[in-house]
Amino acid sequence: MSRLADLRFRAATTFQRRVGNPMLRRLPFQTVLETRGRVSGLPRQTPVGGRRVGDSFWLVSEFGDKSQYVRNIKADPRVRVRIRGRWHTGTAHLLPDDDPVARLRDLPRLNSAGVRALGTNLLTVRVDLGD
Repeated sequence: MSRLADLRFRAATTFQRRVGNPMLRRLPFQTVLETRGRVSGLPRQTPVGGRRVGDSFWLVSEFGDKSQYVRNIKADPRVRVRIRGRWHTGTAHLLPDDDPVARLRDLPRLNSAGVRALGTNLLTVRVDLGD
């Protein structure tokens, strides 16, 4: 990773961890992805931008394999997604062969713009919802 990309990653994750995520995950209609911590085993909730299409929920991780929720998904793909205030269980799939830039065109604009502006290693994630 280049020095500029590393700086963007550290600045964005620090802001998200300390300011953005704690505020956003409390909003009742913010979409939230809940994974199980790969070390602690505790539930970890991350506000995400994505879209439900049929029985799947699609999102793009802005930092790919470096995102903590992606690392948690690798350890345990069973997740929950809160969409419009309702929790859904599902199984997450990392799709490194999918075109995340094309996928961003189908996702919410504000989130897509942020992912494009800050992202350094985009990765598509599909959650197959089971309920």
